Amino acid sequence: MKHALFTLVAVAVSATAAQAQIPTVTLNEAVDMALRANPQVVQARGQVSVAGAGRREAVGNWLPSITGSSSWSRNSASQFDPTTQRTVTGGASSYSAGINASMTLFDGFRTPAQGRAAAADFDAADAALVNQEFQVVLQTKQTFFAALAQAELVGVSETQIERAEEQLKVAREKLAAGTATRSDTLRSAVELANAQLQFLTAQTARATAEADLARLIGADGSVRATADSVLFAIVQMDTSSLRAEAVQNSPSVAQANANARAAQANLAVSRGQYFPTVSASYSNSLSGRQISQMNNSWSVRLNVSWPLFNGFSREANMTRSAAARDVALAQADDARRAVNADLTQYLAALAAAQTRITIAQANRAAAAEDLRVQQERYRLGAATIVEVLTSQVSLDQAEVDIIQARFDFLVARAQLEALIGREI
Repeated sequence: MKHALFTLVAVAVSATAAQAQIPTVTLNEAVDMALRANPQVVQARGQVSVAGAGRREAVGNWLPSITGSSSWSRNSASQFDPTTQRTVTGGASSYSAGINASMTLFDGFRTPAQGRAAAADFDAADAALVNQEFQVVLQTKQTFFAALAQAELVGVSETQIERAEEQLKVAREKLAAGTATRSDTLRSAVELANAQLQFLTAQTARATAEADLARLIGADGSVRATADSVLFAIVQMDTSSLRAEAVQNSPSVAQANANARAAQANLAVSRGQYFPTVSASYSNSLSGRQISQMNNSWSVRLNVSWPLFNGFSREANMTRSAAARDVALAQADDARRAVNADLTQYLAALAAAQTRITIAQANRAAAAEDLRVQQERYRLGAATIVEVLTSQVSLDQAEVDIIQARFDFLVARAQLEALIGREI
């Protein structure tokens, strides 16, 4: 038994020494680092840039297309020079330059519809970025809080070891005085060994949580989460206004609404295929064998095209666009309902966690007092070692319950913040 205890203590001391070298990070620092390192956030930012380029392209559809051209060539065969009315033998050069401008005057209202679709796509990409950022913030907070909870559980395990060591000392003293049996000493030694095992388990869980946090924020190795008292502050909330705000401004709802607007605009784009297209173009060109003597020519053209039948391709596009519009509208409605349901769940979880914190704190105070009384009764010979160890286990569990209740409270609040799109 002594050898086993010595081994457990040695492993715990080495693990504690290794943990002492781990860098620390606050919640705000962890969130900032995660937003920079998360691949989904980087991808969402790229999609916003692409959507912005698409919006500029939609604006450019209202402007004419301008093309410039120039060329130079030299021929070795005999050619007739119209300027001198002579046949020229040997090498001859020719030059040309031109400019062309074209513009669509009417395309069945497709251009404004494409502009609305591009603007809606940009809004959807921006809302998706905001939603992704809040999801990453939620994930970071959950991992950060888990690392905090595991660190606190390590502290609880250390306290358990201290209490078990003190109880073992008392049992040995009573055994030496002849007021206790060897069974009391053995039971106390077993309780100490169990506390050591729980400490090693807590150390492993903390190391895992800290490694997960490091990966999430883009750090190598492990990082230690540090907290302040502000994290556990109880904030009073108006649930009615919070619900209205969530349904109106939630990032997931904003993204779904923007997707619905884009789908509606794309349907208008498909409908524009039933109208004629009117375009105009202008070109001006210069050509000749000498730059100083080049002939100028220009042309203006007005073109009207109207596809009367294209093998039902327009109808297929309209059907696909209408189906996509219906799906997007249904998803927008479902997103609002989902936010409303999730808000109810998170508010209930938050209220339950707050109540559990209060109850757990009262239980811990009661368990601490009960352990004190049982230890004193054991010293006086009025209680057995079983009663003392039972009270000790109750106090250990009460301390674990407080940590779990606080963790649930922090997670529920983080879920609310991710849902409504702002800090509470």
